[in-house]
Formats: sequence, C-alpha cells, structure tokens
Amino acid sequence: MTEIGDFASSLLEEAKRFLERAEESPDKTAQAANLHAALMLAFCALEAHLNVVSDEVAQWSDVTDHQRSVLLEKEIGLKEGDFVLGNKLQMFRIMDRLQVLHRIAKGKIQSGPWQQNLSGAIDLRNKLTHPKTVPTITVAAVKSAITAVIETLDTLYLAVYRRRFPVANRRLQSKMDF
Repeated sequence: MTEIGDFASSLLEEAKRFLERAEESPDKTAQAANLHAALMLAFCALEAHLNVVSDEVAQWSDVTDHQRSVLLEKEIGLKEGDFVLGNKLQMFRIMDRLQVLHRIAKGKIQSGPWQQNLSGAIDLRNKLTHPKTVPTITVAAVKSAITAVIETLDTLYLAVYRRRFPVANRRLQSKMDF
C-alpha cells in the first residue's frame, strides 16, 4: 500500500478507536469529544481513501478528461480547442466522485444501501462541521456513520478492484489501543 493509503487506513482506525473510547467513557464531555473526533476522522479517512483510488483510476487510459477532472478535483478548460486539465483546485462532492468512479469501473453507478447510509452520515457530519444549532451526536449515530464509510469503501473496492476493502470484515473494531 502507498504511504497515503497507509495514512488513510490509520485515520479509519483512529476513528474507530475514538468511538470505542466514547462508548467506554462515563464522562459526557469526554464522550462527546470522542464522538466528534470519531466522526470527523471517519470522513478524513473516507476522503483519503477516495483520493488514493481516484489517483489510480485517473491513470487508466479510457478515462476521459472530464472524468479525470472530477477524480483529481482539477479544473478543466480549453486550450486550442482541446480540453485540458489545469492545476487549479475544483472541488466536487464526495457522492459525485464516488458515482464517477463507479461509472468508470462498472459502466453504471453501483446502487445499494451504501448510498442512503452515506448520505445520512454526511448529513450528520455536516451538522457538526457547519452547525446552525448545537447538534446531537450519539454513539449510535456515529456507529452508523462509520459503518456507512466502511460499506462505501467496500462497495468502491469491489467495483474498482474486484475485491473487498481490506478492513471491512473487522467492522467497527479498532486495531489501536490508545
């Protein structure tokens, strides 16, 4: 695995460990902090894994410049009548990038419960990232969100690599013990 791939895996393990710590903590303040950390790190892990897969798939010869633009989050423009990727950042939603990857790998968007589950997890993350009111973040909600991240990555790995996401079978159990 690449250095960034190892880092992405480490982020997911950290998220799962913070969830475990939240479940173990009798202190409500510590529990909330651990849940917040778990949720945010799960999305950091998702984005890091998404970048690893996107970087690899973007090198495939049959990927169009527009698809490459979404995968690499680079602006696309015209130069002498041809589409060219620029160096300027062009951000895309997580779900859009995932759908492009599925379309490239399978010829269609791999639908399933992962989409709805991830959408709910994104909503929860957004309540924490962009609060308009004090969000209620529960152990059950964070468990569900991290599970959605793992399911999403498992579905993505099956589509792109034809194999399971390596840590999918461990589910929410962390390898870390801090």
